[in-house]
Amino acid sequence: MAIRIEERFVVNAPVGPVWDFLVDPRRVVECVPGGEMGEVVDARTFHGAVRVVVGPLALAYRGRVRLAEVDLAARRVKIVGEARERAGPGSARLTLESGLTALPGGATEVVAQLRLDVEGRIVELGRGALELLAHVVFQDFAACVAARVEAEQAGRVSPGAAAAARREPLRVVPLLLRALRAWLSGARRPPAGGPPP
Repeated sequence: MAIRIEERFVVNAPVGPVWDFLVDPRRVVECVPGGEMGEVVDARTFHGAVRVVVGPLALAYRGRVRLAEVDLAARRVKIVGEARERAGPGSARLTLESGLTALPGGATEVVAQLRLDVEGRIVELGRGALELLAHVVFQDFAACVAARVEAEQAGRVSPGAAAAARREPLRVVPLLLRALRAWLSGARRPPAGGPPP
């Protein structure tokens, strides 16, 4: 099953520090829910793991992440990851392409296109749930990136807290419930012109 989403977010920091963060997998993994960094193969290739909990089902993926394309002049980076379940038939392949644009006032907009191909037990969640999950996880990732870069710029980073959060697995059900509550809240909100007569 293939999932595609496009997201954009703003970091209140110049392009340079945001770029430096996004091309450093050691720092990026601190913002990946359930993610852990493993062996460093070379400057652009790393081993890692992701743990996912879906109710009573616990899935652990191990694989490799590679900086496939790094275009400093255009501020574009492409990350490719491949992983397999440690104790099951599942697999996942991720392609994340990000582009950075400087905004007036010194902020940076990040536009990211994500493609995720998954096989195995996690597919039983269904396309709708997986797309919703990918969106919510990316929102959390984006918020973490912004917070980390902004904290680094202000000199108030807390590496211990980030490392502790990284060891927690990605818990799917609470995220889906949170997304459902947000969707229901939006569905109940009146349209932009006010409520109909």
